[in-house]
Amino acid sequence: MKLLHVDSSILGQNSASRELSAAIVGRWRDAVPGLEVAYLDLDATPLPHLSGASLAAADPAEAEAAAQALQEFLDAGIVVVGAPMYNFGIPSTLKAWIDRLAVAGKTFHYTEQGARGLAGGKRVIVASSRGGFHAGAASDFQEPYLRFMFGFFGIVDVEFVRAEGLAVSPQHRSEGLAAAHASISAPLAQAA
Repeated sequence: MKLLHVDSSILGQNSASRELSAAIVGRWRDAVPGLEVAYLDLDATPLPHLSGASLAAADPAEAEAAAQALQEFLDAGIVVVGAPMYNFGIPSTLKAWIDRLAVAGKTFHYTEQGARGLAGGKRVIVASSRGGFHAGAASDFQEPYLRFMFGFFGIVDVEFVRAEGLAVSPQHRSEGLAAAHASISAPLAQAA
């Protein structure tokens, strides 16, 4: 089984989403013998944002990196995404990665009844970190967007491990991370 681990936080070792995504992947490694893990750090090695030159495949190195990112995604049965909330949404580097996954004929196709996802059968777990409290609020443009996009690709098994209130106070940060860590075991119990 292949797992793709994607991080997008710009905070390095101070990142709550990186801490959570690493814990999720660690639990999967413990639960699934022989698990193959590919890692993509979108802060250290970001994919270029889409441009006219991107669509024309004018830069062979960019086209190759985009094709590799897409293939890693398609090959994975499990995708763990570290997604901090920046300005109520996802980091632009994570959006650029998703843009490279949205390829007609690979992850979706159009029919007379509308778009249809081609990348189903995967499990996606999002390690979400937020400075405030946004779950279910109008201010949350992170979770609905990610659910929609993965659903657009045909993936219905999308779970969130959410740490909220991290910037409210040190106590809120500690409690938010503890609650998120405690919730990690639930999806893994089903996978073993």
